[in-house]
Amino acid sequence: MAASDRGAAAAATWRVERLAAADAEGLCPLSIEAGWNQVAADWRLMLNLGQGFGVRGDDGRWIGSALALPLGPSLSWISMVLVTGPARGRGLGTKLLSRALAEAEANGAAAGLDATELGRPIYLPLGFRDAFTLSRWHVGEGARQVVPPPAGLTVRPAQREHAARIAAYDGPRSGFARGAILEHLLGRAPRLAHVALRPDGTLAGYVLGRDGYRRPHVGPLVADDEAIGLALLSSAVAAAAEPPLVDVPDHHAVIRGWLVEQGGSAPRRFTRMLRGDVVADDAAHVFALAGPELG
Repeated sequence: MAASDRGAAAAATWRVERLAAADAEGLCPLSIEAGWNQVAADWRLMLNLGQGFGVRGDDGRWIGSALALPLGPSLSWISMVLVTGPARGRGLGTKLLSRALAEAEANGAAAGLDATELGRPIYLPLGFRDAFTLSRWHVGEGARQVVPPPAGLTVRPAQREHAARIAAYDGPRSGFARGAILEHLLGRAPRLAHVALRPDGTLAGYVLGRDGYRRPHVGPLVADDEAIGLALLSSAVAAAAEPPLVDVPDHHAVIRGWLVEQGGSAPRRFTRMLRGDVVADDAAHVFALAGPELG
């Protein structure tokens, strides 16, 4: 039997399974092989809040995945579309992506994702359109100097009691309903979490983060303006155990300039893409993203 025939035969026998949070550890090899930054806690969070689909190989290990994560009643985030090397090129990724999109559509939700440069041409024919571009920055080793906030504001470590206020602040500025995600991140990496407060105690911005397989990840970061965003970013970076990753929309020039000054580099670019009836947001108040898997 020719290799193409064997591939077609294997494709015909694929059984797509619904993933559960208990599968998190077993799914980690997929993201590790791809060079991504997720850990089991990320998989578990997404599978607790969203719906994942996977296919196992003959040995029982996961060989492919895709996930739809609700970020509000009318938006679902598509992520973790992964296929292990030996199983690529046989349509498995497309099959799993289609299941994740069907899940979003069944719930009446539009879809969003952050596409790599190789992935974008795949998503365009599926009805996705560009919202904005962003870059994944590797923060430089020397970025430990905290930038002070604008006059009248203070930046301080976030506490558990800030969780509800952070979620209320985030929603109208990010366009997402992701209170459970924000609360999870606040508890998971408290040393990275900071808030910017006005004299009356109201929020002018916040930043969260998390641990990662390769580096810590700083984000999301949402603030009233870029000067406040820079103060929050520098505070989180200074508190990180090692230089983190941060995903920054390309049009935030002040943030990008500071990262360059601190020796940062941006080897990867993404395009935020949307599909369906959802307004394209230019991330005017979002200065660092939660990551391609969390929106």
